[in-house]
Amino acid sequence: MTTKPLPLTPELQAYIVAHGSPPDEIIRDLAEETRAVLPAHAEMQVAPEQAAFLTFLTRLLGVRQAVEVGTFTGLSSLAIARGLPEDGRLTCFDISEEFTGIARSYWQRAGVAEKIELRIGPAAETLRELPHERHLDFAFIDADKVGYPVYWAELVPRMRAGGVIAVDNTLRAGRVLAPRDEADRAIAAFNDEVLADVRVDAVLLPLADGVTLARVR
Repeated sequence: MTTKPLPLTPELQAYIVAHGSPPDEIIRDLAEETRAVLPAHAEMQVAPEQAAFLTFLTRLLGVRQAVEVGTFTGLSSLAIARGLPEDGRLTCFDISEEFTGIARSYWQRAGVAEKIELRIGPAAETLRELPHERHLDFAFIDADKVGYPVYWAELVPRMRAGGVIAVDNTLRAGRVLAPRDEADRAIAAFNDEVLADVRVDAVLLPLADGVTLARVR
């Protein structure tokens, strides 16, 4: 059974954003500063509808312990932290002091800085410092695409039963159908890996550039 996909025009995307927890002043300022200061990297920032989705999902799942791999200038971490309860905690992993410096200022402005711990270094190494027991409620992966299988391998065993992993950019602007570069090929292979992983139930949503949600059994 197939259905015709809905074409997402810029006008329709703007409507979706406006009718689903539209960005407040802090999020708008963060997006604007990222575009102004880091124009060559601004596309690494999650879409505004993704930010709203992450806050909603974090609240819906009752997340208390969360992890983010790939923080950039902090929009996704800000969104996740806003969905946490007062005693909730988010551990962020990134390699850039420059990018996350912007993130820190907006965490402070939004009043969520005390919920967030930032660890700088290669996530393939720093993730191994997390406790080995199944304690995480939620994880968000949005870092270098070739590293996704490594991050997945470190996170799945640390997720509690019923915990959810969200993975960004799993459609690669449609190029998973015809990969053009190493990152495209890595994501196409990763999507197959998730599909075959008997430890999770997963869906791939056409949200922004594709978001995979995997519930750990």
